[in-house]
Amino acid sequence: MRRMTPRRARRFMERMGVKVKEVPNVQEVTIKTDSRELIIKDPEVTIMEVRGQKTFQIVGGSITEKTLEVEGEIPDEDVQLVANQTGKTLDEAREALKETGGDLAKAILLLQSKAQV
Repeated sequence: MRRMTPRRARRFMERMGVKVKEVPNVQEVTIKTDSRELIIKDPEVTIMEVRGQKTFQIVGGSITEKTLEVEGEIPDEDVQLVANQTGKTLDEAREALKETGGDLAKAILLLQSKAQV
């Protein structure tokens, strides 16, 4: 059995109707969600197309994750819940929610860990 080289793999995929194209010189890929952002530096990016559908494959690179600032207002019910659970003021609860991207559990844990220090 012959070894599968990248060239053979590409030819095999083309025979199966899959177009494979490598994107050259990619410096960074950013994936954003509602509350966080993933930044992938120096990845290898490949686009595979089958019957008009494109699939992007991102391989390697170093990943940095950061929490995004919550856009808009934090719901008063969330602030009240965090304040009640932690015994903190409404302002402290609101700040913790902003810091954690609106995540209730993380905000409660954050305020509880600050109280223990």
